[in-house]
Order: sequence, then C-alpha cells, then structure tokens
Amino acid sequence: MSDLLLDAAEAALAERLDQATLRRAPASLVAITHHGRVIAVAAHGEPRRDGAPATRRTVFRIASMSKSFLSATALALRDEGLLDLHAPVTQWVPEVGDARIDGHPVGDRITLSMLMANSAGLVEDNPWGDDHLGESRAFMRDVVSAGLSLSAQPGTQYQYSNLGQSLIGRAIESVTGRPVEDVIRERLLDPLGLSATRASADLYPSDADLAHGFRTFDDGESFIHEPYVGTGALGCIGSMFSTVDDIGSWMHFLSSAFDDDLSRPSSSGPLRAASRREMQVARTLISPAVGQFGERELDGAGYGYGLVVEHDRRFGRVVQHSGGLPGFSSHMRWHPASGIGVVAFGNSDSFGAGRIAGLMLHDVLRAVDAPAEVVRPWPQTLAAAGRVDELLRSGRALQHPESWADAGELARNVLRDVPADVRTRRLRAATDEVGVPDVDAPPLATRIVSAADASALRWTVPCATGALVCDLRMVGLSEPIVQALEVRVAGERGKPRDEVDLVTDHHRVAAVEHAPVR
Repeated sequence: MSDLLLDAAEAALAERLDQATLRRAPASLVAITHHGRVIAVAAHGEPRRDGAPATRRTVFRIASMSKSFLSATALALRDEGLLDLHAPVTQWVPEVGDARIDGHPVGDRITLSMLMANSAGLVEDNPWGDDHLGESRAFMRDVVSAGLSLSAQPGTQYQYSNLGQSLIGRAIESVTGRPVEDVIRERLLDPLGLSATRASADLYPSDADLAHGFRTFDDGESFIHEPYVGTGALGCIGSMFSTVDDIGSWMHFLSSAFDDDLSRPSSSGPLRAASRREMQVARTLISPAVGQFGERELDGAGYGYGLVVEHDRRFGRVVQHSGGLPGFSSHMRWHPASGIGVVAFGNSDSFGAGRIAGLMLHDVLRAVDAPAEVVRPWPQTLAAAGRVDELLRSGRALQHPESWADAGELARNVLRDVPADVRTRRLRAATDEVGVPDVDAPPLATRIVSAADASALRWTVPCATGALVCDLRMVGLSEPIVQALEVRVAGERGKPRDEVDLVTDHHRVAAVEHAPVR
C-alpha cells in the first residue's frame, strides 16, 4: 500500500464525516479498504447510547446488503446443477404460478435470473418488506399463493422487489431442504471466515458489541430507539449483521474475480470466479431518474445478481449495494480495477451511508489517479501494432501505398475497407501538418496511450512537429488478425483532436509479461 493511498483514505474520512453528517446517527463506522484489508477507519458515537463508544469491531445491521450473499448462494447451487437460473421459478416455488399481469397468468415465465436481477415485474416494496421481514414461511406462502400482481412483463424492466428476492430463498430451501440462512452460513460465511456476520441478533453472544437501531425526525436533535425488525421468511433479503472487516473481506472475495489468472481453473473459494463476475455485470437497466446515484457522472448503471453495477465515466466499473431498515443505514462499494472499497454503517436510517460511501470512494480514486481498468493486450495485438508502427516510422507507408500489404492481414481485411492508396493519401495530409514520423522513436511499449480491451491498442508515433495517433483493433479468430486501423493527427494527451473524453482514456495498459507500460 502506498503512502498516497493511505493519505487519500484518511483525508476522505476527515472531509466527509463532518459534524452535520455525524449528528444524523448515534453511532457510525466507516472504513476504507484495499484488497479486502481495512487501511483507514473512523468510529464515532455510542452504538447503544449507553456510554460505550463505537469501535472497529462494532456489529451493525447490513439490511439489503444481505442480497449479495443470497445471490451468491443461488449461483453456488447453480454451479452444482441444483438450480437452473433460467427455468421457471415455479419448478421450486409452485405458488408463484398464480402471478398475473392485466388479469393474465404469467407466473410460469418468471425465472430465478429475473428475480435475482430485479426484473420479474414485481413492483418496488421497501416499506412493505420492512414491515414483514419477520413473518413466517407459512404466512408468506399464503401471500404468494393468493396471487401476485405484476406491473410489467417479466424480464423487461428494473423494479426493486424484496418479495421477489425472497422467492430466491424459497427456491434454495426447496433444493437443499434447509433454512436458507443455514445454507448461506455453511456455503459462504464459514468457508470465508466471516465469523462476525450472522443472520440475526440472537445468534451473537450476550456481550457482543451490537449497535442498536434509532430513528430521528429532526436531523439528529433527538433519537427514538427502534427495536430490531424480526427475522423470518423475508430475512434472507435483509436481516444480516456484520462488521467492516467482514464486509471488507466479502468485497475483496467478489472483486478479486476480475484478477484471477484465466490460465488457472476458475474455482477458488466457495464460489468460482466466473460466477462472482456474473454477479457484477449489469443485467437490468436502472434509470438515473431513480435518484440513487447522486451527482456522480455515469455512462450507465444496472442491477446484476444481488448487486448494483455502476459504469462511472472516469473510473469504470464500480459495484455497490445499500442497506436500509428502520434504525439502520449501510452501504458497501468497491472499484475492481484498483481493489479500493468503502464500507459505511450508521445506526439511524437518516445517516445516508450510500451518499457518504459514494463520495469517499470517488475522493480516494481521484486522489490516487486510479485506472478505470487494467488491460493486458493479446500478443497478436502488440505484434500487429509493431508491424504497423514500423511501416509508419520507416516512411514506407507514406511513399509506397503498396507497402500497406506488407503488414500481412491488412491486405485481406483492412484494405478492403479503405484501400491502400486512400490510406496513403490521408497519411500524407496528416504528415503535411505534423511532419514525417521519427524513424528513431522510442520503443512502442513506451508510446502506448490506452486500450479499450485486449483486442485493441492506441499508441502515438512522434513526428517532426507533432504526432500521429494510431488506433488498431483485432478480430478474435483462432489466430486474431487486424480488423480496423485508423491513423490521425494527435491532439492533447495522445487523443485524436476533438475526441470527447472517454472512460477508456483512463485504462492502464500492461504488457504481455504484466509489466505496466504507462
């Protein structure tokens, strides 16, 4: 860990946890993590208002952050062949069959995948879900059997449904014959060593440092004690309690799926990396009008499996989930490309953990200039770029149009799009402006600007009075070949002139041997 990261984390905690924020909860606990390890933490207030201070080990209710554990458990069972995410959920929860839209039964079209991605057509139900968290399984079975009213066709739009998520728990219980809370503990919590994470308050010893819940209706001038909402049939969607260290480890377990060496079997831990990545891919579009993204600039956002996935305009993929119940506000978010995350807990539903964590993560990422993604180009991408680069620097492409064919696949693919003589004419127009390419330019690896993914590369070619910028993209055949090539005059930062800012500008490119080149 660098001193820069540590300084940035401590600065974010100090700036964002001001008195106006802290007063909204009797106690709060916020931690910044790096690859699962807490590197900076701030504990404030009294979790029970009894004189005992909050500490790093204080246990808070994480509410709907529980949904990530629920989806991960469903995926683990899917991986074993016990669940089919794309089969009708009626296979395991037959009472869903009476779900209707406009009076027509559509329950047999609802799948586990839709429920996990909040696209089953069930309407948003947060207050109702809170009120019924402790209901019995028999009660909930009767509710579902009476018929569910859908407001959208299954699989067509995002609606946050606690009831829908609880049906995932019923499917898990159907195939395992065990309470879903026990299955989550046995398959995830115990193997990962998350010993401070439990399904309900009564599972902790009597002397545990559990935060009590409180509510305020005057911006923290006064608080009312809020008893724990019970844990029952809806508990799988929001009943869990945890600590910042356990959630830091959980975030790292999920985030590390993007770091796995693909040459090794993707099976580390209790859930294979491929399944963890599935959780962190947006599947159902969330409109910014929902208002949960604050002032952050996003290219898009959606619900994955038990997680919200943001595509930040500067930092790329950010994964998160909030939790809120009467008396508690919680949030976790992480940036897979850098391994930096934030966990925020407050024992008041007015605390605003999501806003706090969102601002802090952005503060830290900006301070350390975190990459939006780390890209490792294919060897064939680098080799093709090298051939094109040599053509340009040697002057052959400028003087002899037929030499474009010397780059191998260009003659078969790229030159069918823009013929060699046209390319040379455009290149001459560019060099009239910036001068001839430098034959003695530094190695290509030092001139790489960015890469959208492993199949693409952008690099510059220095010229007498300026530079050219080259964009190359491969097609993924058994032996990849070039499918597109463009050479333009470079403007600022090695970008083509007048090109808008793109998240790919902030991709960090690593060479084949994984050594950074930028």
